[in-house]
Amino acid sequence: VNKIDIDITDSTRVPLLAAEEGIVENRLKPLDWRSRAMKVIAQASLLLERLKIKQILQPPIIASVLAMVIGIIPFLKQLILTDDAPFFFVTDSCVILGGAMVPCIMLALGGNLIGGPGNSKLGLRTTVAIIIARLLLVPPVGLGIVTLADKLGFIPADDKMFRFILLLQHTMPTSILAGAVANIRGFAEKEASAILFWVHIMAMFSMTLWITLYLNILF
Repeated sequence: VNKIDIDITDSTRVPLLAAEEGIVENRLKPLDWRSRAMKVIAQASLLLERLKIKQILQPPIIASVLAMVIGIIPFLKQLILTDDAPFFFVTDSCVILGGAMVPCIMLALGGNLIGGPGNSKLGLRTTVAIIIARLLLVPPVGLGIVTLADKLGFIPADDKMFRFILLLQHTMPTSILAGAVANIRGFAEKEASAILFWVHIMAMFSMTLWITLYLNILF
């Protein structure tokens, strides 16, 4: 009798244990997927921190991307940019604020140049290299890009002023916003001040030459 009881108990316990193990495994599987998802999210956030995406995505860059997206999509363009759009007050507000942009930028430029050009630690070679790269090397690259875009048909035909504006933006000196970002970050403020000073001084001569060349090419 004891042997039969042992066999019966063994035979009845094995399937139950197997079923319980299956239940436990089925319960652990979602936890494994969740833990893996959390690890992937943690690794992605660590990668974003290493790439410094937050420092790259500054408000001017985000605003420029949003403006391009709104301008490309006709539905959003009709909602915001047209005169009879329901959200045209956003565009009107931006236009009003844009009217004060030039005086504010001049004030920001004066504040950025308060450190003076002589307090920089970049050195003469580095400063000269930055000036040459920005004022002498970037404009020919822009000229090549605009010419290629014109041949591929991306630029409206017979619109010479539009081509001139595209060429002119590659000739302008370093943006004053670069100094503002340096002041906000509290990093390399004197260096940014010196670069802005010398680049804007030399841009008076380089822009004259490039604008003359552009006028001869277009007109």
